[in-house]
Amino acid sequence: MSSISLPAGLPILPRRDQHSHKGTFGRALLIGGSVGMAGSISLSARACLKGGAGLVTVAVPDAILDTVATFDAAYMTWPLPTDRSGHLPFHAKSKISEKLEHADCVAIGPGLGQSRGLFFLVNDLVDRFSGPMVIDADGLNLVAQRAEKTEPFAAPRVLTPHLGEFRRLVGKPQLTMEEATASAIEFADKRKCVLVLKGSQTLVTDGTRQWKNPTGNPGLATGGSGDVLTGLTTAMLAQRLSVYDAAVLAVYLHGLAADLAVQETSQPGLTASDLLDFLESALCQYTQARDANSA
Repeated sequence: MSSISLPAGLPILPRRDQHSHKGTFGRALLIGGSVGMAGSISLSARACLKGGAGLVTVAVPDAILDTVATFDAAYMTWPLPTDRSGHLPFHAKSKISEKLEHADCVAIGPGLGQSRGLFFLVNDLVDRFSGPMVIDADGLNLVAQRAEKTEPFAAPRVLTPHLGEFRRLVGKPQLTMEEATASAIEFADKRKCVLVLKGSQTLVTDGTRQWKNPTGNPGLATGGSGDVLTGLTTAMLAQRLSVYDAAVLAVYLHGLAADLAVQETSQPGLTASDLLDFLESALCQYTQARDANSA
């Protein structure tokens, strides 16, 4: 395996102590999925495992539980109610609360869908959970529907929008990517969050610091790649990185996995499942370079 040079400023994931156990690397809870959208949350959960989280639980509507469970035997599944439209209802809040007490970090959004009940459920969880949280996909769209669009988040939050989702977050449907880049920094500063604006040279900012990612390629423009990033970011949070460092390292490794994948597949043929297959290689190259730099 060829070695790489780590860019300046890339966060360092600590080495693992020989006496570590699964609890050492965090308990991650991922909430999402709906009828017809079981794959998104499953991709996130597998990426969370491959990114190094110690224990991963996936909370999904009970109607898709069996489907989600077959994607990987290494994560746990937690059944939640399913409403008539195949989504989580607001009263799923009580069952989610049972798991929140034991979660070190949470991700919400992949495959979730949208409904009135989900609007209240997601925004309640965003406001109530005191630990770090990744908000993606329909989680972002539901947060964007809040009336108060400028109030700071009360706890550490990572938002991972593509351009369309960011336009909805700021209420500017004609925003160009160049304009969004400048606006993202202001948004992160005002909302006191970390904003990951996905695209060519994905931007990560907390309003003060900015990181433009040097890895990745157009093969990432495929369904499910963002779900993988959500799970990978959650894994970094589970391992106690700060929200900013977790987002930066996850974006870097996500892009590196894509770069490694297209050496054996192709940009047009790259799938989110391919990314999962190459995350381990990306982590291996990263850790080898990290260890070489600190030797």
